[in-house]
Amino acid sequence: MAETTLTHTTVTEVQAELAELEDPKARAVNEKHGDDHGVNLGKLRAIAKRLKTQHELARQLWATEDTASRLLAILICRPKAFERDELDSMLRAARTPKVHDWLVGYVVKKSTYAEDLRLAWFKDSDPVVASAGWALTSERVTKEPESLDLSGLLDIIEAQMKDAPDRLQWAMNMCLAQIGITHVEHRARALEIGERLEVLKDYPTPPGCTSPFAPDWINEIVRRQQA
Repeated sequence: MAETTLTHTTVTEVQAELAELEDPKARAVNEKHGDDHGVNLGKLRAIAKRLKTQHELARQLWATEDTASRLLAILICRPKAFERDELDSMLRAARTPKVHDWLVGYVVKKSTYAEDLRLAWFKDSDPVVASAGWALTSERVTKEPESLDLSGLLDIIEAQMKDAPDRLQWAMNMCLAQIGITHVEHRARALEIGERLEVLKDYPTPPGCTSPFAPDWINEIVRRQQA
């Protein structure tokens, strides 16, 4: 069945529902992580489940530039319906961490343009955009490493990760860990780079959780896989 064309009134109604879910305490916690919304993500997902896939509504919600609306848009859109340049523009407009991460993880990764965008974003001068390229590269390291130059990736990480801006540094660190976890022939070097650079070594980690410090992360996941 074809989607019904949705009006601005529908967008207004959805935004009103999101506004009712606004929680000042949740906003305070989210703002510590750079996110400017106060909607419980479980409740937001429940709205998305009720709305189901509505791509035109998703486009309209995204256009509002409101963070909660954009998160909902990501959940109800049809990823393969976006054109390559549209995804590029959306990524460059996604400045809050949660919107950025969800857009890459839930939409771009499912797009037929994922590899093209990975290559374009990987060396972008904007570190936030580049972090998306590195996130997509980590996905390939794990699932489709063929044709990737893993030694070359380690060279870049070794040279640039220590002084990279926070979000780019986090994405490069994730790639370092994935190389060490999934490619035993590069594990020793990945561990050595992590130990020497000490990126995220002192990152506060709750009890029972694995530290994002690459050597700890690599060793823990490998231990679990071998158990």
